[in-house]
Amino acid sequence: MSRLLPYPILSACLAATWLLLNAPLSPGNVLLALLVGLTVPAVMLALRPPSVRVRAPGTLARLAVIVLYDMVRSNIDVARIILGLRGGERRTGFVTIPLDMREPFGLAILSIILTGTPGTLWVQYDSDTGCLLIHVLDYTDGEEWVRRVKDRYERPLMQIFVP
Repeated sequence: MSRLLPYPILSACLAATWLLLNAPLSPGNVLLALLVGLTVPAVMLALRPPSVRVRAPGTLARLAVIVLYDMVRSNIDVARIILGLRGGERRTGFVTIPLDMREPFGLAILSIILTGTPGTLWVQYDSDTGCLLIHVLDYTDGEEWVRRVKDRYERPLMQIFVP
């Protein structure tokens, strides 16, 4: 059974997502959802991703609250910039952030956080130097962005994922 469904939760989530994105419900969409739900996890099994162990679930919960708050605040800030409700000149810019974290899962989560938060975008990561380049819609002070990413996101992610 584990060969057919190596990741049953992933299979169910993929099939459900396929059905939600391809409404209305039809026999063809159900068949494609089953095909996607069975094929993608089988391909993942061939890749043999290492298992992830969350070391600090409380820190994970606090990080989720921080990210949710930052996303809401950033949505409001970006909307004010776009609608012209914020006075002053807007400057965009790039910020280089030296990361201490090398854990692939932590870096993946950090990329999702930064790219999913309006006004910031993960541009490039150099695995040799550990430097991350992000684009910021409302660039004020590069050091402030470095501290923000390291204190609010990197440090908790290192507690959660780094052994």
